[in-house]
Amino acid sequence: MSKAERRWVCQECGWSFARQMGRCPHCGAWGTLVETIVGEEQGRRRSPGRGRRAAPLNTIDVRREPRFPVPMPEFSRVLGGGLVPGSVVLIGGEPGIGKSTLLLQVAALLGDEAHPVLYVSGEESPHQVKMRAKRLGLREEGIHLYAETEIEAIINEADALRPGLRALVVDSIQTARTEGLDSAAGSVSQVRTCATLLQRWAKAEGVPVLLVGHVTKEGAIAGPKVLEHIVDTVLYLEGDPFHTYRILRSVKNRFGATSEVGLFEMREEGMVEVSNPSEVFLAERMVNVSGSAIAVTMEGTRPLLVEIQALASPTNFNYPRRTVNGLDYNRLLLIIAVLTRRAGLRLGDQDVFANVVGGLQVREPAVDLAVAAALASTVKDRPVAADVALIGEVGLSGEVRSVSQIERRVAEAARLGFHRVIIPRTMGRRKLRLSEGVEAVAVRSVREAIEAALD
Repeated sequence: MSKAERRWVCQECGWSFARQMGRCPHCGAWGTLVETIVGEEQGRRRSPGRGRRAAPLNTIDVRREPRFPVPMPEFSRVLGGGLVPGSVVLIGGEPGIGKSTLLLQVAALLGDEAHPVLYVSGEESPHQVKMRAKRLGLREEGIHLYAETEIEAIINEADALRPGLRALVVDSIQTARTEGLDSAAGSVSQVRTCATLLQRWAKAEGVPVLLVGHVTKEGAIAGPKVLEHIVDTVLYLEGDPFHTYRILRSVKNRFGATSEVGLFEMREEGMVEVSNPSEVFLAERMVNVSGSAIAVTMEGTRPLLVEIQALASPTNFNYPRRTVNGLDYNRLLLIIAVLTRRAGLRLGDQDVFANVVGGLQVREPAVDLAVAAALASTVKDRPVAADVALIGEVGLSGEVRSVSQIERRVAEAARLGFHRVIIPRTMGRRKLRLSEGVEAVAVRSVREAIEAALD
């Protein structure tokens, strides 16, 4: 074992320095350097390769990674169809967003008496986890609770449940620590080392590991960025704290696409799947009211209809306010400028407010046309037709540009009873396979789209 050395390690980027500094020279974060004793891990350096030898690429048998589905379709959708044996999944989110509740439900669905799930809680006692399970009404026979933070003890307990162990859940990775390091739990070296040990164990034993990760105030997973490189899948549980809906979004997946999302509703009985989100978000919509328009956005491969609300009011100040919720602020400023210059709407002396109903965060440019129609509707005090949905990106010249997966968007709008869908003209020239009873109105400019929507 090499001689231990004291270093100052940044808790944001993981770089280390020989002396204390108020600001990390690498990432620029203030107050993130923590004194850490750095040394070789006992008995883990220069270990033999366990008899493995290099093999020619053409001799390697290519087989599809086996999956076992999770009896929760929205969760399986985000994973790409189910859990892959030996994979490591990291789930991050803000405190209180529902990470522990979701994983406890998944553990109850996966485990049984013959193939249990080991649920390791580093923040709560077994009694507290038991109270949550009873409140959620979960089946408890297949869950083994273990309150521990030492990573070696966790791995030993998981080995004791082999070979029938279905999965290992660690809540959370920031509370785990290893005896080989003297730094505090949650530090960069502890988080990185513990995640690496769990990854090695998962690959060797073929057991999926699900980790809970905290997030920083900027919204990134706490700890070094290398943590996201160690794991196979990174999921974020997002949601407005003032609304009950939660979106499980994949940002990295070695075994599937990163475009899928799962939608849940937080209730007393836990995280309940929302199988038809479009109907949920449009349930309380008021028709024939100015300032409201329906956009068709894509969350992963799923088309979703959302209501865009806008309100313009004469300002009493020299500089009008622009307030937005659920949309990109800079995108809203762009649409306001286009409407002012290309469509002749006076918005320079108006306070503008824009909102996506339901607390969703929509960043796709395909909702531009709906935002423009909602703004024009509130300025002209004329409602958008109740059976109209809008799809399209707005350019700086006032043109309406094409978007992807137009047929799936139109089909979803038709399924929910919308008879007219305003789309870009370039998409209208194609032979679109439209549902019966729906009319596609092709427009070239935002001015044409407003006239069609307010007709």
